[in-house]
Amino acid sequence: MSIKPALPALAAALLFGASTPLAKLLTGDVSPLLLAGLLYLGSGLGLGVLLVLRLSLGKVPAADLRIPRAERPWLAAAIVFGGVLGPALLMMGLTSTDGASASLLLNLEGVLTAVLAWLVFKENADRHIVMGMAAIVAGGLLLSWEPGGAAFSKGALFIAGACLCWAIDNNLTRKVSTNDAMLVAALKGLFAGACNTALALAGGAQTPDGLHLAGALTVGLLGYGLSLTLFVVGLRTLGTARTGAYFSVAPLFGVLISFALWPQAPSVLFWPAAALMALGVWQHVRERHEHEHSHEAMAHHHSHRHDEHHQHGHGPDWDGVEPHAHFHQHVSLTHRHAHFPDIHHRHPH
Repeated sequence: MSIKPALPALAAALLFGASTPLAKLLTGDVSPLLLAGLLYLGSGLGLGVLLVLRLSLGKVPAADLRIPRAERPWLAAAIVFGGVLGPALLMMGLTSTDGASASLLLNLEGVLTAVLAWLVFKENADRHIVMGMAAIVAGGLLLSWEPGGAAFSKGALFIAGACLCWAIDNNLTRKVSTNDAMLVAALKGLFAGACNTALALAGGAQTPDGLHLAGALTVGLLGYGLSLTLFVVGLRTLGTARTGAYFSVAPLFGVLISFALWPQAPSVLFWPAAALMALGVWQHVRERHEHEHSHEAMAHHHSHRHDEHHQHGHGPDWDGVEPHAHFHQHVSLTHRHAHFPDIHHRHPH
């Protein structure tokens, strides 16, 4: 319907894709698990500082920076699956899996995210969305394929398990996506970073020097923290499967940035891979999902404008600024318009 709703998810993919070649500059003697922990810590700590700045500047009321009690179990489960189990399984898998196989297997995350969204959480999908997802995944497979280099091992099961954990994380995070996106991302980064860093240090990993430590924290803030913040915004406005599909183009951005850092001629497979991913994004952008649907009465808290779904009053203390965030109620409503499976359109089909 428009490229605008997809921009947060695509920006998240760009930032995360950039984190891979930038993290490669930091590897050296840093263990993979410790590097993962530091990247997550950089995400959590950096976003925490930004949250404090937003509070001190009056950009967000303190009351808005809280997760409702009923939603905390969803967030806790997302942190466990995505921030603890996922990285641990990935590291176990990488010890006995070659790079080509690992790159191919990591494309499972987008597929599993969409399958869970469609089959378990009943998110709607039409042929444009399914075809777009198929094209993006096919492009990812081509982008990571190394002819003659892929040899699957038992470690492949661990990597597939990591992708399943991240797919579960993506779908669970959707449950808390109405909350402040930066707060959700900061909490995930802090808990996941502390856990992974503690595991790495307990396993004998050595803390890197100050320069590499600062670099890892900075890359974590940009490639994990801000990326995840934008990903949560995407979940709020697009739903899980569509956000996951757009996010799946991250490897393409990573390859392009790698070419900038280490100039070389693209492989023969790069161009068809890029074309397939572009085709997939186009299929999603051209989607138009419209039918008569009903909204049940509900109350929640998120940033919004006074559109057709938000026709509520305010007290005399409202300054008239939009968008704004506060707890508000929705009355029952039946109407027809084009829509995504966002936080207001999670109705059955």
